[in-house]
Amino acid sequence: MDAAHQASAAAKFRAMHESGCFVLPNPWDIGTAIYLQHLGFKALATTSAGFAFSRGKRDGGVPRDEMLAHIREIVEATTLPVNADFQSGYADEPEGVAGNVRLCLATGVAGLSIEDNAGRTDAPLYEKELAVDRIRAARSAIDISKTGVVLTGRCEAWLVGDPDPLRAALERLAAYAEAGADCLYAPGVRHPDEIAQIVKTVAPKPVNVLVSGFNHELSFSQLIDLGVRRISVGSSLALAAWGAFLRAAQDIKTNGTFGLLANGAASADLNELFREES
Repeated sequence: MDAAHQASAAAKFRAMHESGCFVLPNPWDIGTAIYLQHLGFKALATTSAGFAFSRGKRDGGVPRDEMLAHIREIVEATTLPVNADFQSGYADEPEGVAGNVRLCLATGVAGLSIEDNAGRTDAPLYEKELAVDRIRAARSAIDISKTGVVLTGRCEAWLVGDPDPLRAALERLAAYAEAGADCLYAPGVRHPDEIAQIVKTVAPKPVNVLVSGFNHELSFSQLIDLGVRRISVGSSLALAAWGAFLRAAQDIKTNGTFGLLANGAASADLNELFREES
């Protein structure tokens, strides 16, 4: 993707955050990216877990360069703006984060997220000051690039089992907003009153909410009423596909029956879809 195209995609993506609310679904390969564009979604986001599982790896087990190649693959598969789930930036120190963000920008993304999960059992989250410096470093790398790419700051307090996740999220997301994050995100939050507090704390900056199996009862209209600007589904679409696969495969092995195969997508429909794209 050339610089002009990336800047245009980033500008469109940024404008989507300025009012209303939109769903940012997460494909995990070229085919799912093409189909989500076909359905009419206006932007896409990668999923680190969904891609990792497709490679037979745990979430977080995909090395940086393999992830960069995947992000580029998704960007090139669609004309839509693409947000990269760039995990913790593949570095601990701010300088390393900045360098890796520059590599991510080179894939043509319109947005990227940096999280504060340190990947350690003794201290699951990066110390707050370091976490803020990491966001600031990512912001600086983006500003120097003049791409206009949207930076999302993520607080992983719920996902790492913080004893007081709401307090941690409110403090950290406010600090990430001040450090230059354009959008704020605390995956794992599920209660409407907690979502409302996050939205109020970082206003006027937009908030992304993850909707997954643990909080699927939340509706699009409810999240709009709470002031949420962006909704993502993370690895949930990939897990839905895995769920259907696991049930059908286990039924064949355990029961010797093939009835669940009747629930599959029609190959003729997929052939037609991808014929249009080729």
